[in-house]
Amino acid sequence: MKIKNIFLFSLVFTLVFFLSVNAKEKKTTKKADLKVGMTAPNFTLQDVYGHSYTLSQFKGKVPVIVYFYPKAGTPGCTKEACGIRDDWGKFQKSKIQVFGISVDTKPEIRKFIHDYHLNFPLLSDASHKVSNMYGVYSKNGYDQRVTFIVNKEGKIADIIHVMNIDKHAAEVYKLAKKLM
Repeated sequence: MKIKNIFLFSLVFTLVFFLSVNAKEKKTTKKADLKVGMTAPNFTLQDVYGHSYTLSQFKGKVPVIVYFYPKAGTPGCTKEACGIRDDWGKFQKSKIQVFGISVDTKPEIRKFIHDYHLNFPLLSDASHKVSNMYGVYSKNGYDQRVTFIVNKEGKIADIIHVMNIDKHAAEVYKLAKKLM
């Protein structure tokens, strides 16, 4: 009888736990309906060194590329980040700010930066808050590969669902450069 009660308690506890996790997941995966011309949602996130970046601090100054990537260190994300790294001089010379954002933790991103000598800000959105605001957080627990080009006025100028990782850096540079 005692074993049966323990089993029933465990079963009820497990059921309640999974229902609460699923309810939370449904809440966090709601898609934002962002479109070109809309104001880009403002955010403040930190890089792995503790430096905070706020999107609105660039308003009226420079265009900003906000690119979301699924997972630090995976082949596609590495190729995408290394493309930005290799062209970083062009971005700096043109005064175009770039942020890579993922739901990875700071230690995961730190390793990614170190392993591939990445030279631009990669920001951690481990809480998924910004990813949800931009509608890129997916049910699988990772961000979709989507880039937002934000103009000097803080409006979304372009939204790119990245299909060609090899040409991503050149494509986003060209689009942001037009906003200068």
